[in-house]
Amino acid sequence: MAEHPPADVSQTPDGPDGPHAPSAVPARELLRQCARDVVAVAEGVRAVSARTTAVLLNEEFRASARRRPRTGMPAQWATLRVLMSKQGLGSALTAERGAGRLLGQGGEILGRESLAALIAVTSLRLRINAVLLDHPELVRDAGMRRVVDAVTADRDLASLRALRALFKSRGAQQALSVLAPITAELLAIRALLDEDPMNDETGWALATGRELSADPLKGIRASHLCELDRGEGAADPVELTAQELPRLSARGSFLGFLRNIDLLSTDGRILIQDVRGPDGTVRHVVHAPGMAPGRPRNDSPQDFVGAWRNLFMADSPYTRSILQAIDHYGIPGGADVALIGHSEGGIAVMNLAQSEEFSRTYRVTHVVAVGSPVDHKKPADPRTWAATITNQHDIVPILDGRAAGSAFDPHPDWYEVDYIGPTHEFPLSHMLGTYIHDLETVIADAALHVDEALAPYRGEVLRTQSYQLKDRANPPLGYPFLTVPTAPVATSAGPVDTPVRYYDSTAAHAFFPVDAEAARSLLPDVTWMTPARLGRRALAVLSVYEHRCTTIGPYSEIGLSVIVNDLWRPHPYDLALDLTRAMDLRRTGRYVVGLAVSTEEARAVAADIWGQQASVSPLDVDLLGRNISVGAAGPGIRLAGELGPAIRCPDADWVLYGRRGDRTLRIQVRNHGRPRVHPAPRVRLRVGTHAHPLAEQLHRLGLDSARPRSVLTCHDFMARRSAGAELPR
Repeated sequence: MAEHPPADVSQTPDGPDGPHAPSAVPARELLRQCARDVVAVAEGVRAVSARTTAVLLNEEFRASARRRPRTGMPAQWATLRVLMSKQGLGSALTAERGAGRLLGQGGEILGRESLAALIAVTSLRLRINAVLLDHPELVRDAGMRRVVDAVTADRDLASLRALRALFKSRGAQQALSVLAPITAELLAIRALLDEDPMNDETGWALATGRELSADPLKGIRASHLCELDRGEGAADPVELTAQELPRLSARGSFLGFLRNIDLLSTDGRILIQDVRGPDGTVRHVVHAPGMAPGRPRNDSPQDFVGAWRNLFMADSPYTRSILQAIDHYGIPGGADVALIGHSEGGIAVMNLAQSEEFSRTYRVTHVVAVGSPVDHKKPADPRTWAATITNQHDIVPILDGRAAGSAFDPHPDWYEVDYIGPTHEFPLSHMLGTYIHDLETVIADAALHVDEALAPYRGEVLRTQSYQLKDRANPPLGYPFLTVPTAPVATSAGPVDTPVRYYDSTAAHAFFPVDAEAARSLLPDVTWMTPARLGRRALAVLSVYEHRCTTIGPYSEIGLSVIVNDLWRPHPYDLALDLTRAMDLRRTGRYVVGLAVSTEEARAVAADIWGQQASVSPLDVDLLGRNISVGAAGPGIRLAGELGPAIRCPDADWVLYGRRGDRTLRIQVRNHGRPRVHPAPRVRLRVGTHAHPLAEQLHRLGLDSARPRSVLTCHDFMARRSAGAELPR
């Protein structure tokens, strides 16, 4: 049973033509029915093309042409024209092997799209129009219309520009949210119309919906997934905290189970409960949360790599860990079990449900997946009641190839809720808290229906046990570089463990020669701190970071520093000699004179631990391409341009200085990555006229419209910053 959003077109009572009169059917359903009919035509044309290809490549047909060239050669040529001419069936030959496959690939590369593919694209356009009836806000969005028009017209450059403009104007999160309802259709159109014939099978799978239950890996080898995720899986019982225990649901209910999952967050834990049903029978409920954000975590299967393997393979560390938890918990064989999961957890419990061995051991009565891509999976026990709930603005559920409001239903026996929630921004639309709110307000009828289906599990909770899931075969995240002793330090934002660890970061350091006196004016008013000189000039460094995964949360930062001499015995060549010294023994360092960060927690850590006065400002940082683009709205700073050729260099460790009262703080920053030096960057710094400390400091150094002498970049590195050690100066 499928739930659909309310129709935008009013329905009229049955007329003379009966209940199937066109006026009685919502417009969106008419479009989806037309899409199904058009796809059927496309598949028929493709079958004709395949049979014609078989005739062309038949050995007897070719031998006959050789024996009777006056009649056989024209027949062969006519058959080839039927396939390869502009008015012909097109290059559906790519499904064949050998010469036929090469011929079909050549046709696609020359721009001879298959007639069947063009018909399938028409079906996809009908599906897009059906979705747009449910999402009128997409029609009003000029950027979205530009993307759809460019993709459906097969204009590659225009498509790229439209997507880039959409992401630039809306931001990555909002752009993904806008694209989510029609992402599968757009991907299918690109796969069918592009010049790469290897994409055709994927395009057909998305366009026809006939292959959702087949192997979804297509071009992805299972061995590659095994290389990505080799964890054997493990589960250790852990106790819930004193703050979590009172928030657990005391009685079994659908929303109560979801709130339990939301309580667990995504820190690698699952929950198993015993519930006494209305009939007095004790049943068991497995709660499985979704994927943790950030980089893949080697200490937990609940990460991106685990989700990817869960999606395409029935066996994964997450699934094996849940099995170990169930075995330790002691659920008796033959007992009734309900499996409920969100996101990756929904995929994992569906993997359990489709396991014949698991279904023989336990009676899987119910499986519910919320915000999960599970359409190509199927429970092994036909008696299992299955339900899926997806928000059409949640991009995660479409990863299985089935789009929002799809015209095809691979599981007509499931209870499916495919709704339009009020939250359109991703990843907020994917969060379980958002789903719970929508189930309470927007789709309350669906929540009631699922709760009624789970009636045998509505009763007193007798026992609860949580388990910490682990990838026992994998080392902890950041091992061995970031596995160091830590100590908590109090800040205005709460305690923070030091050293602060950065698991996934990108950085660019732009070096500017500046006037020595101007640089000296930015340093503390003490006689023993002087700028290091290269000739007659001092050296200022504008550092830009994008920290995607850290122990103080993801954030970005822009910092201005001046390289200073040894605080006690300055020597003219210390700056050059320090390049040969270990970081612990360096005499020079960078005094941070200005800093802007994107989060309040990062500001508190900079001020309280490192003695660096920072301001909070929204930052736009893009450092991953050949060009860099950095913007800070508060200071009015823009650093952009082409980096140019690069030379590999050793890891760049730093000594930073800050100031707390009358004491100087020395901070050691150790980095581990693959840095590169760009000796001739075509990058320019623009500084606005904003009344901001960082902008004023850049102006005092004369860096407005300046070009850096060189730029040091590192696209993917780990780092650890120690707490500031107080110096008696």
